[in-house]
Order: sequence, then C-alpha cells, then structure tokens
Amino acid sequence: MIGSNYSSSFSFFLRTIVLLLFSISNVFSTFASLKTDLCHPDQRDVLLQLKTEFKIQKPDKLYNQYSMKVTSYPKTESWGNRSTDCCNWDGVTCNTESGKVIGLDLSCSCLHGRLEPNSSLFRLKHLTSLNLAFNNFTFSPIPDKFSNLMLLETLNLSGSSLKGHIPKEILQLTSLVSLDLSYYYYYSPPSSLLLSIENPPLFLRLLARNLRNLRALDLSCVNISSEIPHEFSYMLSLRSLHLELCSLVGEFPSGVFMIPSLQSIILDQNPDLRGSLPVFHRNNSLQVLRLLETSFSGIIPDSIGNLKHLASLILAYSNFAGRIPSSLGELSNLSSLSLYRNHFTGEVPSSIGNLKQLINFGVSSNQLTGNFPSALLNLTKLRFINLGSNHFTGFLPPNIGQLSKLEVLYAYGNCFTGAVPSSLLQISSLTRLALDDYQLSDLVGFENVSLFSNLQLLSFQSNNFRVSSPVDLNVFSSLKQLVYLDLSGIPLSTANITSDSDFSSNFQYLNLPGCNITEFPEFLRDQRNLYSLYLSNNNIKGQVPDWLWRLQELKNLDLSHNSLSGFDGSLKAVPGSHIEMLDLRSNAFQGRIFIPYTSINYLFASSNNFTGEIPRSLCGGGQSSPTIIDLSNNNFHGSIPRCLGSHMSSLADLNLRNNSLSGSLPDMFMHAYELESIDVSHNRLEGELPASLTSCSALEVLNVESNEINDTFPFQLSSLQKLHVLVLRSNKFHGKLYQSDGAWFGFPQLKIIDVSHNNFFSTLPSDYFLNWTAISSNEDKDKQPHYIGDSVNYEYYTSVVLMNKGVSMVMERILTVYTAIDFSGNRIHGQVPESIGLLKELHVLNLSSNTFTGHIPSSLANISALESLDLSQNNLSGEIPPKLGDLSSLEWINVSHNQLVGSIPQGTQFQRQACSSYEGNPGLFGPSLKDICRESTSPGSEPPVSSEEEEEEEEGSFSWVAAGLGFAPGVAFGFTMGYIMKNLGRNKH
Repeated sequence: MIGSNYSSSFSFFLRTIVLLLFSISNVFSTFASLKTDLCHPDQRDVLLQLKTEFKIQKPDKLYNQYSMKVTSYPKTESWGNRSTDCCNWDGVTCNTESGKVIGLDLSCSCLHGRLEPNSSLFRLKHLTSLNLAFNNFTFSPIPDKFSNLMLLETLNLSGSSLKGHIPKEILQLTSLVSLDLSYYYYYSPPSSLLLSIENPPLFLRLLARNLRNLRALDLSCVNISSEIPHEFSYMLSLRSLHLELCSLVGEFPSGVFMIPSLQSIILDQNPDLRGSLPVFHRNNSLQVLRLLETSFSGIIPDSIGNLKHLASLILAYSNFAGRIPSSLGELSNLSSLSLYRNHFTGEVPSSIGNLKQLINFGVSSNQLTGNFPSALLNLTKLRFINLGSNHFTGFLPPNIGQLSKLEVLYAYGNCFTGAVPSSLLQISSLTRLALDDYQLSDLVGFENVSLFSNLQLLSFQSNNFRVSSPVDLNVFSSLKQLVYLDLSGIPLSTANITSDSDFSSNFQYLNLPGCNITEFPEFLRDQRNLYSLYLSNNNIKGQVPDWLWRLQELKNLDLSHNSLSGFDGSLKAVPGSHIEMLDLRSNAFQGRIFIPYTSINYLFASSNNFTGEIPRSLCGGGQSSPTIIDLSNNNFHGSIPRCLGSHMSSLADLNLRNNSLSGSLPDMFMHAYELESIDVSHNRLEGELPASLTSCSALEVLNVESNEINDTFPFQLSSLQKLHVLVLRSNKFHGKLYQSDGAWFGFPQLKIIDVSHNNFFSTLPSDYFLNWTAISSNEDKDKQPHYIGDSVNYEYYTSVVLMNKGVSMVMERILTVYTAIDFSGNRIHGQVPESIGLLKELHVLNLSSNTFTGHIPSSLANISALESLDLSQNNLSGEIPPKLGDLSSLEWINVSHNQLVGSIPQGTQFQRQACSSYEGNPGLFGPSLKDICRESTSPGSEPPVSSEEEEEEEEGSFSWVAAGLGFAPGVAFGFTMGYIMKNLGRNKH
C-alpha cells in the first residue's frame, strides 16, 4: 500500500516536471519568437540589399578633424551570417516597440562604391540617426533622395568622398539636430574634390530658417565661397558651428558669437573672412573659439574674461592688434591659448599666471616686448611654450626647470642673451627645443646636452655666435632620440667624429649650413632614416661621395655655396635613390651634371661650370615629373630637350639663362598648365617663339633676352591672363608693336615689358596705352606686398635684369607693384602717344634711342608714380612740360640728344640731374641748367668733370645697383639679391 502511494506520488511528480518543462519551453519559444519578430522581414531585406550595393575595401589612410588616423572595420560583412534578427547586426538600432530600424551607424565600415539615388538606404524611412562617415563613395554626388528620410535627427556624411553640390532637399529635413557634411583633409583639399553649394546665399538663409532645431553644424571643407548671412545669429539652438576651410568671405555676423547655447565655433582657414570679437556677456557658454588664419581684426575685448567656460582660444594667423588683455587671466578653464602671427604689442600680462589649467601657450610672430614672461613659471601643467619671433630681451629664467612637464620650448627669433640655464637641462620631458638667434655669452651647459634624453628636435641657429672655439659636433651623438638637428651658423668641429662614432640613426632632418664644415661628416653614411640634409654655405671641397646617393630615405639635399668640384663614382642614376630636391648652386662643379634619380622634382644647379648637353634624364621616367629646373649660369650647349614636353604638366619654373644653348625654343608647352616662369635669356636661340606658349595659362614671366630669335611681336600671348613680365630685349624681333587691324594691345596683367634693342618700327597710335589696366591702376598697392613668380616651392623667386635710371639693375625678386616699359633701341617714330598719361602707376619709362618726334606729352605729369624717365636719343622738340617739375617721385631724368628748347622746369628733381641728362639740346636754357653745369657761358654745353667726380659717380651707380633699390623713398620695395631656399621642417608654430 505504501509502495502504491509512493508510485502514484512519483508519477504525479514526473507529470508535474514534464508540464513545467513544457511550459518553460513554450515561454522560451514565445520569447524567441518575439525576439525574432522584432526585426521586420522587410527591414531585414532592405539592409541585406544595402549590403550588396558596396564593396568592402580597406582604406589606405583616413583622418578625422584632429588629423588622427581613423580605424575602420567592415560592419556589414557579418550581416545575416550569425543572426536573422537585423536588430542585432553591427551598426543597426531598432525601435523596441515597432521593430523598425531607427538608427544606422556604418561609419568607418570600409564601404566602397557610389551612393546612388536608388539605393535601398532611402527605403529606411523610420531612420532618426544615420552615420556614413569615413567611407569611400568614390566622389559620387549626394543624392537628393535624403529628403525621403524625413524623421532624421542626425546625419553624418563626413569624410566619405562625396562630391558636387549639396542638394537643397537636405534642407527639408526639419527635424535635424546634427548635420555633418565635412571632409577633413590631412593636407589642404584640392578644390575639385570638394562638396560645394549652389547659390550659397539662398542655401545658407534657407538652412538658418528651416533647420531651427539644429544643435551641431559642420560644413568644414565644403566650398561655400560666400558670406555667412545674419540669419545664423538667430539659430538659437546651435551648440557647435564648424566652418573650417570653406572659402568664406565678407563680414562674419558678430551675433553668432552671442548665441547663449553656443559651445564651439571653428572658422579656421578662411583668409578672406573678416570680423571682430564682440563684447561678450556673462551667460555665454563658449568652450572653443578658433579663428586660425582669418582676416579677423581689432582688439581682444576685455570682456573676453566673461567666457568662464572657455577651454581653447585660437586666434592665430589673423590681424588682431593691441595689447593682450589682462582679463585673459580670468579664464580659469583655459587649456590652450594661441595668439601667434598677429600684431600684438606690449608685454604678456602677469595675470596669465592665473591660468592653472593651461597646457599650450603660443604668442610667436608678434611685436611683444619685455623679459621672458615669468608668470608662465607658475603654470605647472604647461607642455608647450612658443615665444618665437618677438622682441623679448633679457635672460631665460634660471628657475625655468620648475616647468617639469614642459615638452616644447620655442624661444627663437628674440634677443635673449647669456648662458643657457642649467635648470633647462633638467627638464627630462623636453622633446623640442628651439633657441635660434639666442646670443650666447658662452657654451656652458653644452657638455651636459646628453641630459636631454628625450629630445627629438634641437634648433640652435645663430648669427651672433660670440665664442672663439667651434662646437664639437660629437657632443650631440648622445641624443639617441634626436630626429631634427639645426645648428645653422654655429662653427662646428668634426675632428672627433670617426667612422665608429656612436651617432643615433634616427636623424630625419639635419641642417648644418654656415658651420665652417670642410668635409662630409662621415657618420652620415649610416643615417638610413635621413630625409633632409642641408650643408650649404660651408667650405666643403672635392667630390660628393657616392655613398650619399645610397641613403634611400634621403629626399632633400642642399650642397649649395660650397667648393665642390665633382661627383665620386659613376654618373648613372643610383638604384634605390629617391632624391626629390637637389641643390648644387654656386659650387665649382665642372663637366657633366649628375642626376641621381630620374624622378627628381626640384633641381637647382645654377652658377657652376657644368658643360655638355642638358641630360635627357630630366625628362622624367619615374613616378613624377620635374617642378623646378634651374640650370642657369653654366656652359650647357646643344639644344633644349624636346622630351621635356612630355613631362610639362607639373613644371612651374624653367630657368636656362646664361648658357650656350642653340637651336630654337621647342614647341613643347602644349600641356604646361602649371608653368609660371620661363627664362631662356642669354643663349644662342634662334627661330620663332613656339605657338604652344599660348597653352601656358599660369605663365607670369617670359624672358628671352639676348638671343637671336627672329619673329614679330607675340600678340597671341595676350590671351595669357596672368602674364606680368615680358622681356624680348636684344633679339631680332621686328614689325609693329600694334596689330595691323587696330585691335587693342591686350595683356591685361602686364606690368613689365622690355622690347628694347630689336627692330620694331612704325608709329604708336594715340590711344595705344588706353587699356593697360595693370599699370593704370594698382590693386596691390594697399595689400601685403608679394612677388611676381613667387613659387610656393622652396621660396623660389623669379628674377629679371632691367634698365632703370640709366643702369642695368638685377632684381632677384620682382614686387607685383613694380612697373616698367622699355621700348628703347628700336625704330619707332611719330609722336609719343598722349595716352601714356593714363599709366598712373608706371615707375620706369624708357623710350630712348628711337626716332620719336613732336613734343614731350604734357600728360606725363599725370604719372604720379614715375621714378625714372629716359627720352634721350630721339627727335623730340618743344619745351619740357613745366608740370613735370611737380612729380615728387621722379628721381632720374634723361632728355639728352633731342631738339628741346626753352627753360628747364624748376622742380628740385630737375636741378639734381647730371649735365649729361640735358646735353645735345642747344636750345635748352635756364638757371637750373647753369647751376648744374657750373658755368655761366654756352648754355647747354657740358663742363669738364674731374676724375674724382667720375669715380664718385661710378661708385654711386655701383652701390645703387648692388642694393637693387631704385624706388621713391616712401616705398619699401625690399629687393633681395640671390635666390632664397627655405629650410625644410622648420615649422615651429
């Protein structure tokens, strides 16, 4: 009986367990069913279709807005593989109730292919968040079908290689809270790859009106090319506005800075964007304010102290002026302060010492004065200090070592004196130290330079090195982390350097110009990481060692201004060499030139004694084509290689001046769209100018002086909209200087024209100078001066030789404000056109040695900028216009050997001229002429000149030529003799 009850109970227990397990199974089954149903099949199908629309391709390099490399992985690759529930897939977010896909984050997903208007993406109409940043949509346009996604609150297409106009349909997404269409480039983006806006004023106004809920807007690197409308001031929800590198222009609406919720505003790299900082109120939320490289101006208002939340203030490369306000010391959260490249004056306020959170402090390239800002010594978190290029004086503080976290100290370009503080050597965290132009009183401390165990950059350029004995270069061998070493101008001894010297092999940049080095430092042989080597202006003699070309990372090599005579080893290209820039200028090289690498980009070999033909290896044959070729002032002969024409697409400057080249200038410029300067002067070229020159749309300078070119005036070149300088001097050009059909002369930008000493003839029409717009008005007058042919590459400047004030003047840089016309030494006759007076910005006019007749045009008195006037050796008659005496800028005049009569004008400048300026005009008279020639009889005759006076006059001319001046005293033209090379890697800002 007991057994029966037990059996019954056990049976009941088993049934209960089975029922319970069945119930649990049903629950799990139901739950699983519910979970599977969360992803609607139609949504899953759309996502799987979207997956097939793009290839998966790992990008080479992607960078975010902070130039940090972006890590990508293919999110869509696993879709559908491990789960049928799309709500669990990478990057997918579903609504927990409806199961609709509301979020899609495919940023950094290695997607590759076009984003088409019929993409299944636009069927996900419940999306509120879409992130497609950092993919590669192969420069397809943004589809207008984004307007289908009306619920979108967040849209991010940043850095995904989209191109073309941003469709205005995006402005229909009125629920947007965040819109990011930026494209941050590691380097400046080519304009052809940018997104842009069609009708920007209308688009931006609609954006401000329609997207009222917008909190974050990033259009960085979108080509806007417009003003920002004042309606942006009413976008009261904005928290961040990033418009970096957008080609913005006009006045930025100051009301935007006053939006109470705004936390971050970045307007960097919009050089034509103007504006000023407003008076800030206390309720401002700004944390980031960046105006790097803009045209913002004015002062920093004292109210800047009201920005209590400000952490980053970047106002560099702008036009701010005045004193740095002491109220900056009230910004207790400030971690980064950058004011460099402005016009700030006075001392750094001591209140800066209150910024306890400050990490970065940069004020370089201003006009700041005083001693080293001692208040900085209170800021124990400082890692970066840049005081470069100011007027600081005194000593570096002896207790500078208390900045124990300092990593970068740039104090170059000031007037600091004394010894380097020993405590500086105790800052073990220091990685970069630049003390260029430091006026050392002694070398105490140099022997302890090994204490800089983490130093990566050391720059100690000096023009005021006041010690008698040279520095032992071997001292720096202990710096094992050193990548950049610049000791320019410091006398060095290499006597203790042997083949086994223990130098670090980490060097990438080594700058040792002007260090009295007499031979190649042997330790360079093992520098397998060396990228740039500068050994110019030393006393290195003999041959260039062949091991130099086997440094496979070496790209930039400057051996200029030494006494090198040849090359060791074979003159064939070296396998493994990758030299891109080679500077051999001003040495004693003879024989054939050596080109170590067939893809050399920049070759500077002027002022040597190279002979033979120009090597065909310059025509390229590798991965790149030449950008600058300068072989001037040598003895090259033969013809110019026609094969250069097949590699003209990248050439910017071609200088073959002063050789013995023959033949004609090849017709090789069909694809020379980047070519800015051609100088083949002082050779033996003949024939005609090639027709393909009209393809050089960027050409600014053409100089064919002193050849045997036999052609008519090249009117066809008037189509070149950027041509500033045309020199045809001393050839066999002939014919008329105006077109026979009476057409306008052309050349809208021509500022210097020299056609002297040719065979041009006929008269000049009275309206000849009517439309010479670049000389009649000077748009550059009030702008920052710059130079014609100023290349961005290595600061290579175009030069020219012109007649000015009676002497030949070498101008190694040509300011864009300089203007000159030289028609001398031809057979031009008739009257000088009255229209010459329209050229109000003309500096030099030379019409000498022709057969002009008639009067000197009175309109010359309208040329207020005129400094040099030569009308000698003509048949001009009548009086010198008295109004010419009112030209205060006119410094040199020559009207000799004409048929002029009457009194010489009474202006001071006329009385200062030499007698030779008036000789050969028997009819000239007047007190001024009598005073000049120091005689009372025979007006117009020239008195004898003593040998001493002749010598003084010659010395004066020589000094003037050497100085390369020749302008009115009030104009600072600053001609500089010699080409200038920029030290690579010296970017200390």
